[in-house]
Amino acid sequence: MGLVTSTEMFKKAYDGGYAIGAFNVNNMEIIQGITEAAGELNAPLILQVSKGARNYANHTYLLKLVEAAVEENPNIPICLHLDHGDTFELCKDCIDGGFTSVMIDASSKSFEDNIALTKQVVEYAHDKGVVVEAELGTLAGVEDEVKVAAGDASYTKPEEVEEFVEKTGCDSLAIAIGTSHGAFKFTPEQCTRDENGILVPPPLRFDVLEECIKRLPGFPIVLHGSSSVPQEFVAEVNKYGGNMPDAIGIPEDQLREAAKLAVCKINIDSDIRLAITASVRKHFAEHPEHFDPREYLKPARQAVKDMVARKMINVLGCDGKA
Repeated sequence: MGLVTSTEMFKKAYDGGYAIGAFNVNNMEIIQGITEAAGELNAPLILQVSKGARNYANHTYLLKLVEAAVEENPNIPICLHLDHGDTFELCKDCIDGGFTSVMIDASSKSFEDNIALTKQVVEYAHDKGVVVEAELGTLAGVEDEVKVAAGDASYTKPEEVEEFVEKTGCDSLAIAIGTSHGAFKFTPEQCTRDENGILVPPPLRFDVLEECIKRLPGFPIVLHGSSSVPQEFVAEVNKYGGNMPDAIGIPEDQLREAAKLAVCKINIDSDIRLAITASVRKHFAEHPEHFDPREYLKPARQAVKDMVARKMINVLGCDGKA
């Protein structure tokens, strides 16, 4: 099948009331775990690469690993996406280098400058048959090279979305409704605690989402910072020497509700990192004599696969939709 754009998968997702998982990738084991889950579940898939991942693993290595995954899974549509491109030059490099989708994140700029930069990327991308995701509103948190203080975060203003989409020509729009980057998405002061002392995050702003949907009927919406930070992973990390107090994410039931609406793409990164880290820490605690990377990366890869499969079935609802 080869790499595809997200256009058709988003149309089907919007009409079908589910979302496509956009999973960040950095190495072979992550790509294998994700694509094996998608292949077995017959689920469409977006593999996304950040600026930091390109700096870590090299564009060519990541591209070839993704191409290998496509060859191994010929019956599922796979889109290769740049996550949080922050310059025209970075987006152009990925477009010219084989990506089928790019995100230009100019959300930290003024509304006018965001439009101008996004439009520049859109014009170049569309000429090459590549689709573009843009962002309005700013998410808090830290993940990869994305760092925004809580005080600098802002919800998307629904009254701006129509003008923005019309003037930029973007193909999908990431909005800010209360999700956040990283494994520490909220401070304790922003949350309440349940009977077990676990933080309960503030609810997502579905009112903002619904108003955006009214203003952009049929248009695909994206949620960033949507890892749920499964507490079993956090507990495992901490049990085997980690230090992640009060790590908390977005409740999966809220993400599923968003996926039933106009949210066609949900980004997941921290949950992958947590699955791997919990698995590796446990393995070394139980097998201190092991030193062959294959011995601890094999179960880590399986942990990623299991976690992604659960997301596809219970959160995204995209299983069987390829």
